[in-house]
Amino acid sequence: MAFQCQRDCFMKEFVTTVVSCCPAEHKQEVNGKKETVKGFNVKLQDTILFPEGGGQPDDHGLIGDVPVIKVTRHGADAVHFVSSSLEVGQEVQLKLDWDRRFDHMQQHSGQHLISALAETMFGFKTTSWELGRQRSNIELDTASVTPAQLQALEEAVNEKIRAHVPVTLQLLALDDPALEKARSRGLPDDLAGPVRIIDIEGIDANMCCGTHVSNLSQLQAIKLLSTEKGKKNKTNLIFLVGNRVLKYAEKCYSTERSLVSLLKTGPDEHVEAVAKTQKCVKLLQKSNLGLLRDLALLIAQNFKSSPQRGNFFTLHKKEGDNEFMNIIANEIGPETLVLLSVGEEKGPGLFLLAGPSDVVSEMGPRVLEMLEGKGAGKNGRFQGKANSLARLGEVEAVLQQRCQLLASGEE
Repeated sequence: MAFQCQRDCFMKEFVTTVVSCCPAEHKQEVNGKKETVKGFNVKLQDTILFPEGGGQPDDHGLIGDVPVIKVTRHGADAVHFVSSSLEVGQEVQLKLDWDRRFDHMQQHSGQHLISALAETMFGFKTTSWELGRQRSNIELDTASVTPAQLQALEEAVNEKIRAHVPVTLQLLALDDPALEKARSRGLPDDLAGPVRIIDIEGIDANMCCGTHVSNLSQLQAIKLLSTEKGKKNKTNLIFLVGNRVLKYAEKCYSTERSLVSLLKTGPDEHVEAVAKTQKCVKLLQKSNLGLLRDLALLIAQNFKSSPQRGNFFTLHKKEGDNEFMNIIANEIGPETLVLLSVGEEKGPGLFLLAGPSDVVSEMGPRVLEMLEGKGAGKNGRFQGKANSLARLGEVEAVLQQRCQLLASGEE
């Protein structure tokens, strides 16, 4: 069957009946991790909430006051996953998240238009597509698309938008001869009911289950952002349609104004200004590394020349890296136990424990535990990353005590 969302893509509210409701689980992403959520699978007599398919994500909305978390198609049924149970036979009102739906309609109809003209103009067939959260992409069966072809395609699709070309829906039986004239990448094995044909007048007729605009003018505009190399000699075409173009332009303008303020130049000079800044930063970083190396040698030599030096040396410096610490440890030598650290005083950082192999092997794991870090050691060196340097003072005291025992011969 064709759902109400497929018969009328512009319907925002709808009254229907609960056919079934049973306990279920759904895996969803929460803060980048997959979590299993318990709830209920609900089937309705009909729905205006589109179940994911054809490259298009599912709709969001409400059944009564219950949020719909996911909508999927199982054969002829749309299954709505919700957190609360609903009574079978109950009449309910559906409310659609229209902003999400219309965005999907714009991107999906835009994809049909781009794919049709890419094939007509250059013979580039579409092998797949993805409607992303921020931008979408079409996989074209070609090894490359030239900048001139990309520009010509963008001009052509926007010309069709300005021409107010109608987009119509046909529902055809599986044995209807008219199906042979429509594009298709194959029908689902469990398809039940009529086949939907999305017809962009004079441009394309395509079998599709998704939701679409009724006129190309509703797409507003299409921006072809770029192309990138795809798999198996194919090319991915990245694009935006409609409101996404407006949001992209707004974001770009906001970024431009921020750069004007930061770089103290006009937009046309931003690239040159950033290039100069990067060059200066690289020179400063190189100079800073040289100074740190010189400082490391001076620190080590100052310790070695001190008549009061003992068998333990420790130093913490906010600025520095592994090379800085290793230079100091190498210059002081393996006879002295050395604890070095760089980073925020009570935050994360790097550390190095160097000196007599037996002492380093013994104390290294303990230092690692106290600094809540990760690391390893061999041949008189134990180094790693510290999650927190807050207990650095305690570590120094423990190592100082260990060196005193070593000097007194009491171990």
